[in-house]
Amino acid sequence: MRRMAPLHSASSSGTLEIVEILLSSGADVNLKNDGSRTALHYATSKGWLKIAEILLSHDAKINLKDKASSTGNSKLCELLIEEGAEVDTTDKPCQTPLMSAVICINKEVALLLIRHGANVDVEDKEGYTVLGRASVDLRPILIDAAKAMLEE
Repeated sequence: MRRMAPLHSASSSGTLEIVEILLSSGADVNLKNDGSRTALHYATSKGWLKIAEILLSHDAKINLKDKASSTGNSKLCELLIEEGAEVDTTDKPCQTPLMSAVICINKEVALLLIRHGANVDVEDKEGYTVLGRASVDLRPILIDAAKAMLEE
């Protein structure tokens, strides 16, 4: 089990008041645990929008590599994008946030990422593209969204 600092635990469990107390007491917002995860990773993986906002207001470094897009929380993903997160960053299997959203069948997040210029042609380590990972139902919606972006 990976050890977590109090800020990591509070961010993961969604206890906003404790996050605020820890930050005001000088907790390191960018402290990484032994798995290289920060409080922002924990907050985004659980979909805690308010906690992510507070961490960002305390200069948390943005990193979408921890699959925030798989939570299905489009408001959280939009916040991270607006704060400068890269939409085409990749994780260990070379999957982008768009690919994670597609795998988890999060249509709203996938469309949000496409609107923000996410690459639908990138391949993961297994040679699959976003469309190759998409379900039969989701694929035409993604194709239409990507075409619409090209036409703009």
